[in-house]
Amino acid sequence: MEAPAYVLEFEKPLRELTKQLDELRQQSIETNVDLAREIHAIEKKISATQSEIYSALTPWQKVQVARHPKRPYALDYVETICTGFQELHGDRQFNDDRALVGGTAFFNGEPVMIIAQQKGRDTKEKILRNFGMPQPEGYRKALRLMKMAEKFSLPVFTFIDTPGAFPGIESEARHVSEAIAVNLREMAMLKTPTISVIVGEGGSGGALGIGVTDRVLIFENSYYSVISPEGCAAILWKDAAAAPKAAAALKLSADHLEDEHRRRSHHRAPRRRPQRPRPSRRRA
Repeated sequence: MEAPAYVLEFEKPLRELTKQLDELRQQSIETNVDLAREIHAIEKKISATQSEIYSALTPWQKVQVARHPKRPYALDYVETICTGFQELHGDRQFNDDRALVGGTAFFNGEPVMIIAQQKGRDTKEKILRNFGMPQPEGYRKALRLMKMAEKFSLPVFTFIDTPGAFPGIESEARHVSEAIAVNLREMAMLKTPTISVIVGEGGSGGALGIGVTDRVLIFENSYYSVISPEGCAAILWKDAAAAPKAAAALKLSADHLEDEHRRRSHHRAPRRRPQRPRPSRRRA
């Protein structure tokens, strides 16, 4: 199993402990001395430090974790929980957007339709996947697959992980906003069960374009927001360096969304059935 890569600033204590652990293991091999007790002590300390750090993350740190380069991507989850995934390509209008992957698979033995936003690991794949930012043809491909799922009564699973829809000139020329708007309308009317899972970044309309579903799930260290913290900071404070402040103000993490849901549920007035007027009794 590949060792975790602690690359974020707040993970510095873990990097130092991991370095000590590697040095001890190497020393044990080179000197043929049993250092099992010392190695176990550092491993235990790493586990405790990891729990301590990740149990008290700020909203901005959660955004950083959502973007972590070693974080599992959508297809990693599809490969883990599904079998027989068969990718389907193209929007039948312009092109095949590789930032948005879709196809049929089996989940617990039942056929389902998978739609997922996929990022890349290395430079070549990141370019191929357009850094996980779908273009209009990606959303039109997603809609085509949703309509196919509806026709064959297949549940739809969508995996959301994008900083946002691609904002380039060519994307705007092919009407990305229209493609997303059509998806919002059509997904609201689908006659098949739909579930979306935010497995990393849930950025703006790019996430919403495949996120109008019966149930929306979000991982603990994912985020769902109308705008990225950097974009919000640039607009409100004229400085992208204010991203941590913006992340806290946006209430974009899973715990914030859960708290807001509870608050709204608590203050929601109970619905009352309209009372029918009683028929008047007339004496004969």
